[in-house]
Amino acid sequence: MRGEVCFDCLEQRIKSDFSDQIVFSYGLSDSPLPFGSSAVVKVCESSEEGVSASDYDSSSSQFVLEYLRKEEHGCLADYVGRLGSANDAVECDENLDCSHSKATKDDERELGSSFSRWRTLDALLPIAQISECSASHLQKLASSFLVEGPEDYILASLNRLIDGKSAGEGTQSLLRLLLGLQLLEEESDLPCLRHPNLSPVLGVLTLSDCLVSVLPKAPFTLENILYYSPRALKSDWHRNFIVYQLLSVLAHLHGLGISHGDIRPSKIFLSDSLWSWLKIYSKPDLGSGDANSSALRKSLCVEGCYYSGLYADLKISSHLDWQTIFDKWWKGEVSNFEYLLFLNKLAGRRWGDHTFHPVMPWVIDFSQKPEKDSDSGWRDLRKSKWRLAKGDEQLDFTYSTFEIPHHVSDECLSELAVCSYKARRLPLSVLRKAVRSVYEPNEYPSDMQRLYDWTPDECIPEFYCDSRIFCSLHPSMSDLAVPPWASSPEEFIRLHRDALESPHVSSRIHHWIDITFGYKMSGQAAITAKNVMLSSSEPAVPRSVGRRQLFFWPHPVRLRFSREKEQSRNEQEMHTFHGFGVDNKRSVILEADEYLEETEEASAFSEHASHLSPKYHLYQNLDESPLHKSCSENANKADASLSGTSRNKGLPSDICLNYLLEHIEVRDEASVEIQELVLWRKDFCLGKAIAGDIFSIGCVLAELYLMKPLFNSVSLATYLEGGDLPELIKELPPPTKVLVETCVERDWRRRPSAKCLLNSPYFSATVKSAYLFAAPLHLLAKGGTRLYYAASFAKQGALKAMRPFVAEMCAVYCLPLATTLLSDDECEWAYVLIKELTKYLTPMAVQRLVLPSIQKILLTTGYSHLKVSLLQDSFVRELWNRIGKRLYLEMIHPLVISNLYNSPDKISASAASVLLIGSSEELGAPVTVHQTILPLINYFGKGICTDGIEVLVRIGRLLGVNFIVKQMMPLLEHVVCFCIDLSSMKKPEPVHSWCSLALTDCLITLEGLVALIPDELLVHELTKSRLCLHVRILMQKNLEMRVLQFAATSLMSICQRIGQELTALHVLPQLKELFDEFAFSEKGTDASDSLNCKIRTTEKNSHPESPIKSRMDLVLLLYPSFASLLGMEKLRQGCPTWLLLEQYLLKHHNWKWEYTGRPSRYNMEARPVLNKGPASKHAPSKTLLNGSGRTVPQSQGLRNSNHLNPHIHVPVEGQEEVLSPLVHEPWSWFPSPVACWDGLDIGRFGNPKDEQRWKIRASVLSSAHAHRGALRSLVVSEDECTVFTSGIDPGFKGSVQKWELASLSCVSGYHAHEEVVNDISILSSTGKIASCDGTIHVWNSQTGKLVYLFSESPADQDQAPSYLSSNNNSNQTNRHVSHGLSNGIFDGNMYTCMHYLDYMDQLAVGTGSGALRFINLEKGQKLQLWSGESVESGSTALVSALCSGGSHTKQGDGASVTPSWIAAGFSSGQCRLFDLREGGVISSWRAHDGYVTKLAAPESHLLVSSSLDKTLRIWDLRKSWTPEPFVVKGHNDGVSGFSIWGKDVISISRNNIGVFSLSKSQDEDEQQQQYQRIIPQKLYIAEKGGRVRSDLSTICVLPFSRLFIVGAHDGYLRICC
Repeated sequence: MRGEVCFDCLEQRIKSDFSDQIVFSYGLSDSPLPFGSSAVVKVCESSEEGVSASDYDSSSSQFVLEYLRKEEHGCLADYVGRLGSANDAVECDENLDCSHSKATKDDERELGSSFSRWRTLDALLPIAQISECSASHLQKLASSFLVEGPEDYILASLNRLIDGKSAGEGTQSLLRLLLGLQLLEEESDLPCLRHPNLSPVLGVLTLSDCLVSVLPKAPFTLENILYYSPRALKSDWHRNFIVYQLLSVLAHLHGLGISHGDIRPSKIFLSDSLWSWLKIYSKPDLGSGDANSSALRKSLCVEGCYYSGLYADLKISSHLDWQTIFDKWWKGEVSNFEYLLFLNKLAGRRWGDHTFHPVMPWVIDFSQKPEKDSDSGWRDLRKSKWRLAKGDEQLDFTYSTFEIPHHVSDECLSELAVCSYKARRLPLSVLRKAVRSVYEPNEYPSDMQRLYDWTPDECIPEFYCDSRIFCSLHPSMSDLAVPPWASSPEEFIRLHRDALESPHVSSRIHHWIDITFGYKMSGQAAITAKNVMLSSSEPAVPRSVGRRQLFFWPHPVRLRFSREKEQSRNEQEMHTFHGFGVDNKRSVILEADEYLEETEEASAFSEHASHLSPKYHLYQNLDESPLHKSCSENANKADASLSGTSRNKGLPSDICLNYLLEHIEVRDEASVEIQELVLWRKDFCLGKAIAGDIFSIGCVLAELYLMKPLFNSVSLATYLEGGDLPELIKELPPPTKVLVETCVERDWRRRPSAKCLLNSPYFSATVKSAYLFAAPLHLLAKGGTRLYYAASFAKQGALKAMRPFVAEMCAVYCLPLATTLLSDDECEWAYVLIKELTKYLTPMAVQRLVLPSIQKILLTTGYSHLKVSLLQDSFVRELWNRIGKRLYLEMIHPLVISNLYNSPDKISASAASVLLIGSSEELGAPVTVHQTILPLINYFGKGICTDGIEVLVRIGRLLGVNFIVKQMMPLLEHVVCFCIDLSSMKKPEPVHSWCSLALTDCLITLEGLVALIPDELLVHELTKSRLCLHVRILMQKNLEMRVLQFAATSLMSICQRIGQELTALHVLPQLKELFDEFAFSEKGTDASDSLNCKIRTTEKNSHPESPIKSRMDLVLLLYPSFASLLGMEKLRQGCPTWLLLEQYLLKHHNWKWEYTGRPSRYNMEARPVLNKGPASKHAPSKTLLNGSGRTVPQSQGLRNSNHLNPHIHVPVEGQEEVLSPLVHEPWSWFPSPVACWDGLDIGRFGNPKDEQRWKIRASVLSSAHAHRGALRSLVVSEDECTVFTSGIDPGFKGSVQKWELASLSCVSGYHAHEEVVNDISILSSTGKIASCDGTIHVWNSQTGKLVYLFSESPADQDQAPSYLSSNNNSNQTNRHVSHGLSNGIFDGNMYTCMHYLDYMDQLAVGTGSGALRFINLEKGQKLQLWSGESVESGSTALVSALCSGGSHTKQGDGASVTPSWIAAGFSSGQCRLFDLREGGVISSWRAHDGYVTKLAAPESHLLVSSSLDKTLRIWDLRKSWTPEPFVVKGHNDGVSGFSIWGKDVISISRNNIGVFSLSKSQDEDEQQQQYQRIIPQKLYIAEKGGRVRSDLSTICVLPFSRLFIVGAHDGYLRICC
């Protein structure tokens, strides 16, 4: 453990060297003990000079400080000293580069190599800054790394090359690194660059005795990924890509003449995107013997170090492997405490890291002093502490009711528990962060008994070794009290440790190991032990912490404490220690035959767990750092040999963009051929140390595939002795097996060089292309520079040259750059990048990678140039073409709408409104109503901006008068009635405020729409109810005055438009009740004095602009205006109380009728200002001065007086253009959604789609006779504007027809089928249709031409499809090759059903023989055939239904994901689950008692099936691959099909439909009765008043239109709601 100190001394040293500006987080060590020379620290900003370590936030950037003793790193120390003495004029933080550290020719001759050791160090430390050790210098390094980007100039040079400009020398050096070209002698003046896969050393800080290297902390190591999130390695490609990166950096190091020496998963660092870094100082821990290690610890720690004595007697060190430690523990040579510490190290747990601290068992329960002859006082080690604390009943409830079944949490020792245990020793800031934000010392347990009873977590090692944990550093917190049977903390620690080592614990500790580290962590054993852990919801996300299962067999009991002999042995033993029965002086001689059984058990267990002793090196490495020597044994030949392996001897003098595109282009994506790999010509290593690196790479490559080490100590010894490779190697894929065998050759001279491996056929062109593109992105450059590189290179054709797969692999490195805060120029580059990725990625990749980035950008608040660019109609239409409208509506459309409420940015709101208006016509009326209009209306009163209301008005104009009258006016009327009813209830003030805001928004929208309606229709709308909307509002006494004022002025505008006669005929009678109320009002008139005063002093041509103060002020707004419009005579005729009203106006407002032949000066052309603040504040509106000095309600930001102008929403500026109703408007059959809408929802601001439930009315809206015979199948396009139907035509032939839903008319058809078509599928990625009549026809939906024809032949199962020329008549060609159902409906060679796998552009097709055929639609080829099995003895069932589900990654944001299984239903009622990734049957079970009619997977873990046995069943596949179903009953006949929207399932049986919710299958009812009953209902035809009598054959939901379509045996297609 050379150069290591205890973490306590290391923390004190860092504080001493850097002050409190640098915060110590935790130490890093390869040892099971808290000793090391490296630490993770947080660097405060230099401006925060008063901030102490305890107050510094954990979100700061983390770095690794590594203390290097000068005597152990003499080469580096000499280099730093030489640099300092040779460059006295250079400042201490000067960058290291070739210009000031270049070796002389004398140096080269002296070293005998083309590279001097100084040149080598220049290449390894090109960006390192040399400076004195201080906090300020470290802060400068951190700032340079985070802000300035020390390698920014290199990437900028490459950008100039991409732009067609002259590139600098940095570009040549970078390309040499990426292409693996060696630096030639004549090019020795080129600057040294860091290899992108070399861990960056930011600086070297000098001290008198040490050097301190500064490195950025990597989020993960490869060991973390293998232990805690192996599914983050998503594919073999990703595994090979990591190895390719390692080989690239090794080729660089070997070219410099040095080896790495310690390549293993724990030394390979990974970024968030799994880009690898290799640390140059990594080397194996070569600690000397145990005694020497202990002495060395004492010498390196400060004098009087507490921890040096604490661990001095321990016998474990990092160079011992698990098998040795286990053998010593089993024989009693190593204590329980030491063995458990070693297991913690194997599990990856870290000293000082509170989130992942080493764990120990509680062995006593503190109820009393434990006795050796009794179980009292001892903790039950057969149960987890969580189980003991919570109880079996609670754990059973958690396991059975939670969505993810589990008993315990995912961590046996939480951060909360660790910080509570160590509360007396930790800074208060840590306690506030980890325990509770408000520090309350009395909340922490005061003694060990309370602490044990309080926590459900396990113990920590400190309670067995460190008495200081009881002593409080905080005056407000008392010391932790020890149990009464211990007189002091020191005595408690001794007794507690003795208890851990006692026979009672030693004979039972294996149970606790099984639960915490062993076989009871998974499988049936975990269920039995009630130890099932909560699994990660995102298993594919990389993790640096987690639970690692070390053992998969039961752990053996310790040799001296086997259960069979324990009792008799305890009776005979003499215990010399007075504590808990530990005999530390005992020496027992064991007879071999007496313990033969235990020995065999332990030996088998040790062999089974041999993966815990991994070996990555053939020989023990040299006891020195790679930097101690300048070159390998044969370094004088390395340069020539390595450069000779490359096909490129050097870079051309005129490097240009085409040179990059040529190297990045992917011409062939073919898989690796074994023969090609076997015949691959190898160039061998020229040095034993270099060959050792290649051996390590082979071991790492094997482990990436096997998920366990290839070699352990035993298998490696066997291999060295006899040349027998481990049996594990046979489990590798053949190409990988060949490469691994080549890398681990026993004779090091026969191992290939790293450069040779890079050029091997094993690595595909896709790997090399992705590396060349992605490597520059991982230079330490500014984000803007990296973004420009990705965008400009993509724009110049890089993505096109790389092809979609490589572009997808590189997108994960590019897209994060586009979602950060950017300048306007950077926004342009981000837009280019997103646009290029959208263009060249596959639709599935766009959905999975690009759409989440777009969502994040659209969710940003305030102005964003990038957001505005993405809201442009041109980009959205490109997005539609790539991913379809369904995904757009699910993932993007709601976020577009969100830019129109809650005080949005004006420019963003304007762009969003233009997009919504422009897309409404193409989306169609039903989708527009439910996905645009209703969400916007739902934002009434919640801060919808003017542009949002403008969208509603302009959509109305665009879709026509009938749409306004039938769709929008009823919705607005519903809003008015809803708000009126709500205002009359006793509700809190915020609710009434919201009602006023919502009514105002509604009236403004209504005013804009009314301007578009002809007078005749307008009058009809005003008179169809007893009171028009405006009068209804005016009649309310609980509404705010501003709403009444606006309603009055809006009503007058309408009346002026329709004229005198229509107003007198239709409007005035509705105002009679209102005028009567005003006339007989007994309220005082003083309330109107302010308005009266204003009117009296108003000049003749001015108009009142002040808000009204009481309802009586409405008289002044309405009566004079109607008198002017109608004339006094007509007004008095329609208003019996005219005399009282005129007397009131004369008395209080000095108004008297004078006929002047022109409108009254009191007509309401000017609008009063209405209060319209943000709905979320619900506070009384503040006021501000208007232009005349009067106070008006504050409305800036949402509405002002100009916004309330009655003509502001008229689409044509300067005039009111009235639309004429069309006779045959599209979507004329679509009704108003009012009947299915619950109205506005107060206070909910979530996704509008989630706020609205769909009410099924079972009403037929429209129908069309589609086929002469039965309609067998139908499918709806994702934009919900087109439907394809298949049915029986004359002659019992099948046909497919294409229907436009807007007009409900048939526009084309496909008539090439000879038999009845039983299934249709829309192939979304190609725009083609697949239809099945026993054969598969793939045809163009636009032209009706047949493209492919597939059929099964009994003679040739692999018959190729027929390729038809576009010049041939598809109908004629088809008739020669089509197979019909008339030839035998159960013919095993006929196709029966289809399922489209859009992510891979394949069809899965069921056959009559129970088999599954896969068809590649891109190439038109039949692929594998998964043969069926006999479902019942002597018979084979046909495949009747198919669906796919499951995923590798979490489903989120509405995006579909790559399925991992496919389910097949059979005519026998059987269901079978196939593994889509590897093939083969996962499970098979009897699902129904009859023909399975349909399958669907609404979620990744749910399967829904229907059958002719009259039931539907829901299967939860998370609990078991053969689960118990949740049964849905209620239908009286067989269920012929169903369709799903959200959580609702609509099923059909005969002429009935039934609706049930999937959510009910997951609640408590499931546990009680396991079934649900539905009530069937018949479809009724609203227009005719009758019911549909024909049997229903198929159903399909239109989720965005809130409709469903059914097909019937009478040939009719019916649209229902």
